[in-house]
Amino acid sequence: MHVPDSMKALRTAIPYIRAYKGRVFVVKLSGRLCPPGRLLDNLVDQLTLLDQLGIKLVVVHGGGDQADELCRRLGIEPTRVAGRRVTDEPTLHAVKMAFGTVNTDVVAAFRRAKVSAVGLSGIDGAIITAHRRPVQTLSDPQTGRAHEVDFGHVGDIADVNVGLLRHLLDGGHVPVVCSLAADEAGNVLNVNADTIAARIAIEIRAAKYFLVTGVDGVLRDVHNPATLLSYLDLAQMDELVRGGSISGGMLPKLAACREALLGGVPRVHIINGTVPDALLAEVFTNEGCGTLLVEKRSAGAEPATVTA
Repeated sequence: MHVPDSMKALRTAIPYIRAYKGRVFVVKLSGRLCPPGRLLDNLVDQLTLLDQLGIKLVVVHGGGDQADELCRRLGIEPTRVAGRRVTDEPTLHAVKMAFGTVNTDVVAAFRRAKVSAVGLSGIDGAIITAHRRPVQTLSDPQTGRAHEVDFGHVGDIADVNVGLLRHLLDGGHVPVVCSLAADEAGNVLNVNADTIAARIAIEIRAAKYFLVTGVDGVLRDVHNPATLLSYLDLAQMDELVRGGSISGGMLPKLAACREALLGGVPRVHIINGTVPDALLAEVFTNEGCGTLLVEKRSAGAEPATVTA
């Protein structure tokens, strides 16, 4: 009698389902994956399955592309330094509008999948308290010259309160959080979404933190997908950064990965959300399909080892 491959795949997934049922995954979605359509629906279908299997989800999303598009439509030229957005007053208004639209689109996708999702920002329930980033002196990587940078209404996280998130999770809801925060005086600040997701993952004691992006993971050569590194620890990651293999927008992502791992999140994953079912493959198969990062790689340990 022939056993269908789907049954074999299900049996392979059973240990992972047992290990993670009732645990929390924090999933950060790149904003470019969030416009309504096939990509977003595929991602939400995968998240819905995790939800139905008893895994609790907190979703954090970006919206950089949408904010850039809206800024240009309003005659505002987006500015970034070291991969971080400079947010002056007009840009902040555009960011608030763009992030609100993305948040609504993601929640609506969960509604289509019959999952109760709740749209939030870091301002709601004082989830994220931030302070305005001070003027910084940064070196231009091309010229080596130092110059002062005022990031404007950009915030650095001062405190994270996951009480509201826990309340929603206990009620069977999926919180969907956009990356706006406020200071103690209620001033709205733009905070990096990867950083917010990492800090939430730490405070809520997540079993996993996923960065769902438009790339396959960490590549030794960004121009060659065959150089995907499927398993890294912090020492190996730092070596790649020092060697210049990693640059640009991946640097703040890896900084968030480092923060999560050092804060007690046991496993961080970077995967390509444009690949159908990549999230499920990373969670439920031995091989995975992206990059798994851990704080320290144990001698002889395999990345597929299931740990509760």
